[in-house]
Parts: sequence; C-alpha cells; structure tokens
Amino acid sequence: MAVTMADITKLRKMTGAGMMDCKNALTEAEGDFDKAIEIIRKKGQAVAAKRSDREASEGCVLAKTTGDFAAIIALKCETDFVAQNADFIKLTQDILDLAVANNCKTLDEVKVLPMGNGTVQDAVTDRSGITGEKMELDGYMTVEGANTVVYNHMNRNGLCTIVAFNKEVNEALAKQVAMQIAAMSPIAVDEDGVSEEIKQKEVEVAIEKTKVELVQKAVDAALTKAGINPAHVDSEDHMESNMAKGWITAEDVAKAKEIIASVSAEKAAHLPEQMIQNIAKGRLGKFLKEVCLLNQEDIMDAKKTVREVLKAADPELKVVDFKRFTLKAE
Repeated sequence: MAVTMADITKLRKMTGAGMMDCKNALTEAEGDFDKAIEIIRKKGQAVAAKRSDREASEGCVLAKTTGDFAAIIALKCETDFVAQNADFIKLTQDILDLAVANNCKTLDEVKVLPMGNGTVQDAVTDRSGITGEKMELDGYMTVEGANTVVYNHMNRNGLCTIVAFNKEVNEALAKQVAMQIAAMSPIAVDEDGVSEEIKQKEVEVAIEKTKVELVQKAVDAALTKAGINPAHVDSEDHMESNMAKGWITAEDVAKAKEIIASVSAEKAAHLPEQMIQNIAKGRLGKFLKEVCLLNQEDIMDAKKTVREVLKAADPELKVVDFKRFTLKAE
C-alpha cells in the first residue's frame, strides 16, 4: 500500500524518528503503525548493540527542583552535534521530569519508568537508533531538604549542581553556593563528610611526599656544597644531555651519583619522625580546606569562607547536602 505524508508525519510525532526512517518502516509494515513502531525500535536496539563499545563522552546534563527535592540527570552520546540537538535535550528533560514526578532515588528506578510505548531505557535505545550514536543514562543524583536550588553552569547543559538547605534561603545566596560547588568541586560539606579512609590516604601520601622532599633537600644541599648544580644531575637523561652540552664533566656525574646515593641513604635512615607527622597533619588540613565546601574561600569574597558567608546571612542556615555532575574530565 502507498504510504502517505500524513502517515509519515504521524509516525514521526509518535517516535521522533527521521522522515525516511518512518517512511521505510511504514512501507515494510504495510501501513501498520504498531508494526512500524516495532521496526523503528528494533533498529534502535541494533544500533545500540553495534555501538556499545564506543565512548559516549558528550551529552546533556540537566537539573530540576520541586522545592524540597532536586535531581540531576545526564544523558550521554558520542558527539556534541547530537548533544546540542533540540530533540535530544527534550528527551533528557522529559526523563528528568518523569523521574522527579515519581520521586526516583536511583538511576535503576528511572530506567524502568513507563515512557511512550515502553520504558525510559527503551526511549533512550530508540533515540540511539534515530541518531546512529551510542546513548546511555549515565548519572542520576538527588538531594532533599527544606529548600533546594539547582544550577546549570552557563546554561550549557554540561555541568549542573544541586544543593539542599535546612531552611528557606535567599535565592541569590542559594545560587551563589551552587555556583561555588560548580567552580570549586568540593567532595563534602565539612570534615565530618570526608571518610576516614580518604583522610588516612591523604595522610599517607603527605608522609611519603614529605620524606621525599626532606631527602631531596639534603641531597641538593650536598651537591651544591660540592660545586654541582642539582638541576644538572636530577636524572640520567639530564646528566647525559648536560655532559654533551659541556655543562658538566663525566667526573662531575660520577661524583654526583656517589653523593646522591650516600646522602639519600643516610638522610632516609635518620628522618625526624615528629616533624614529618606535623607536616603531614598540616597538609591534611590544607586538603580539607580545599575539598570541604564550608572551609573553601568564597568565590565572591576570598576574604571569607563559605561557612562565614552563610553564618553572616543566617546563623541557623546550613547546607544539608549537595551533588555535582559534569561531562568533562577534571
């Protein structure tokens, strides 16, 4: 049977597929819309399976609040061209609206929500068939509190933050906190939110770094005393290249290697343990200042911390929770 333009337009509205895909599906299904939809869906499944090993590094990140509940969702694809497509952005928004309306807490809950003629996951697969790109729901995060705020960085759908407060908060201040999280990427509200495992790992890294620095400082001092520039002998490659340039002699290299070996061993065997612990503790404090939201310097006033800004606005105001999602590697 002949396929009419009205039928093609109707199927396109139902599926979002391209005009030719709709025409071909209707022709194959002999005008049966249910069969045509299934044909388009199977095409999406085939494309999704074929592209499963591809990297989906672009996409659309959106956030929404209903007042006491906020969520972020990320739908990823392969290219920026698809990510900027209005239909792709609409699909992301529709999924987010559905997730928020159903108060979903996990991505698995979102994927099985009814959507169109199937589920949310089916809708994503169908869109993959239309665009020919791998697509996947990659991130879904929520926060809850007396008041929540969302922030879409520069409205580019690539980085979003959501924040929950314990009480009503001035809109400008709430947005400022959300922007702070976008810009400074904290991992916790305060020190209590940083796990002991992370703290211990940071201490261990700080201890090792301090030991290396103390040994290197002793070696550099010994080399300088011997009339050798430490920068000329800080690696085998530098030693070779600097000898070729005439900056140091073979005798200098031999002497430097002897100094490096002997001073390193001597210093490593007699490191001041208490000093190392004190330095490591200070570095942990610096780390916690950088990664804890309330300890960070406020992006609008570097003379104040976020904690001080919130306290000045309202002594009882607290950040209950926050989430941040970005498509870009940092």
